[in-house]
Amino acid sequence: MRFLGEFTPAQNVLTQRGDTVILRTERGTEAGEVLCPATPQAIAAIPEPTRGDVLRVATPEDRKKLLEIRELRNADYATGVRLIDQHRLQMQLVDIERIFGGERLVFYFLSESRVDFRELVKSLAREFHTRIELRQIGVRDEAKLLADYGDCGKPVCCNTHMVVMPPVSMRMAKLQKSTLDPSKISGRCGRLKCCLRFEQDAYEEFQKELPPIGSRVVTNKGQGRVLHHEILARRLLVEFEDGRRLPIPLAEVLTRL
Repeated sequence: MRFLGEFTPAQNVLTQRGDTVILRTERGTEAGEVLCPATPQAIAAIPEPTRGDVLRVATPEDRKKLLEIRELRNADYATGVRLIDQHRLQMQLVDIERIFGGERLVFYFLSESRVDFRELVKSLAREFHTRIELRQIGVRDEAKLLADYGDCGKPVCCNTHMVVMPPVSMRMAKLQKSTLDPSKISGRCGRLKCCLRFEQDAYEEFQKELPPIGSRVVTNKGQGRVLHHEILARRLLVEFEDGRRLPIPLAEVLTRL
């Protein structure tokens, strides 16, 4: 799930950006990647950061073990699906995470309702002989785990720079004059695209500078009523008293009535 946090290196452990390191976390012994020094500004950008210790920079043996864990994923996933089917549970297995130290095996799943998976956990524990954790996630979390590229051709934001999932509403799409066709403004998760939220603050700021729709303004072309906004261009569609409808830059508005 790409947890971010602040980790203290053990004595004589020197790291740099991009290093694969072995960590002690609240979940056990895990592998992670060094991003940057834990400055106050960096920590302030992370909601509820996890904390722990950097045990060492990954050794060749550690990297070999990480490769083995990745190679086991398909078999682990198939076993999980088989046991879910045996227990006839209404849940969709999304991904599996083996903790590096073997302390637990985490199963991420989707479900439209609450699921009683107590018997499933017992079956999984008998199969894998380790502690089992089942975590129900949403469709946006699924995209964060599995999606690759968005319609823009770049890696999906939720799997790159996003720390939290911002709320996105159809009101934002309407303000930005986006198409209201859900198939065109939905991301890989099936929800409205997060980039609508990224641009919302700029649209709201620019909109405050424009006279409200329906208000009357005086321009160097005469007096008229505002019919429409072109927010990013900072222009107005104005209907003048003689019936003309013209786009007018905000700079040409002399007075607001």
